[in-house]
Amino acid sequence: MLEIRLNCENCDTELQNDSDKAMICSYECTFCKDCVTEVLMNVCPNCGGGFEKRPTRPKEQLKKHPARKNKILNPVIDNSYLKKYFTIDPRKR
Repeated sequence: MLEIRLNCENCDTELQNDSDKAMICSYECTFCKDCVTEVLMNVCPNCGGGFEKRPTRPKEQLKKHPARKNKILNPVIDNSYLKKYFTIDPRKR
């Protein structure tokens, strides 16, 4: 089950459950759409994977399985995967 992280790990933008700007990699690293396209170039700085739009948890399910409360904030200074994977489609990395 997804944690539904509520902020961008890079810029700390708020990303509520129903945000259409929340993007995740396969390990659920969470970034805003702006950081994914303008800073990370669709390369996760934590694993090298690509990003997809995060699904929204139905409101009734949020009562049973709430979003993660504590923030993860690791501003990207150097994306070591960027040079290696920038030109490779995320599904072929």
